[in-house]
Amino acid sequence: MSLSIGAAAPNFTLPTSGGRTVSLAGLKGKPFVLYFYPRADTPGCTKEACAFQEALPQLGKTGVTVIGVSKDSMKAIEKFAEKFNLTFPLASDPEATVIAAYGAWQEKSMYGKKYMGIERSTVLVNAEGKIAHIWPKVKVTGHADEVLKAVQALK
Repeated sequence: MSLSIGAAAPNFTLPTSGGRTVSLAGLKGKPFVLYFYPRADTPGCTKEACAFQEALPQLGKTGVTVIGVSKDSMKAIEKFAEKFNLTFPLASDPEATVIAAYGAWQEKSMYGKKYMGIERSTVLVNAEGKIAHIWPKVKVTGHADEVLKAVQALK
């Protein structure tokens, strides 16, 4: 990832599930988590989203906002959110501009072919708008708990 701890969070404004919009300016003064996932309604992404949904009551106590970001269309994101009762915002970044700004747009390789895609990763931004923690190459199992611990450590 091209971000560094303590750096200012890159600016963004994205449409999200539920007809909402999320932006860096709108989150000013509040900590938030941006997690980047490859594709809605796939096994790993579903497991990760459901883990964040389960952790929301605890995360909510800390005042943090969780936002999932992918290149999926709003139609696919809305369907995914509805299917799994995901109440936190899922953002659509079809051009991958925010994904790239946060270092999650990476060269990947499958069966010897190289291509660009989303590296499953998470960024925690503190209330001052600075990068507080970065998780590159996320393994889904236990990740929401790791994020919760880092969020609790912000206080």
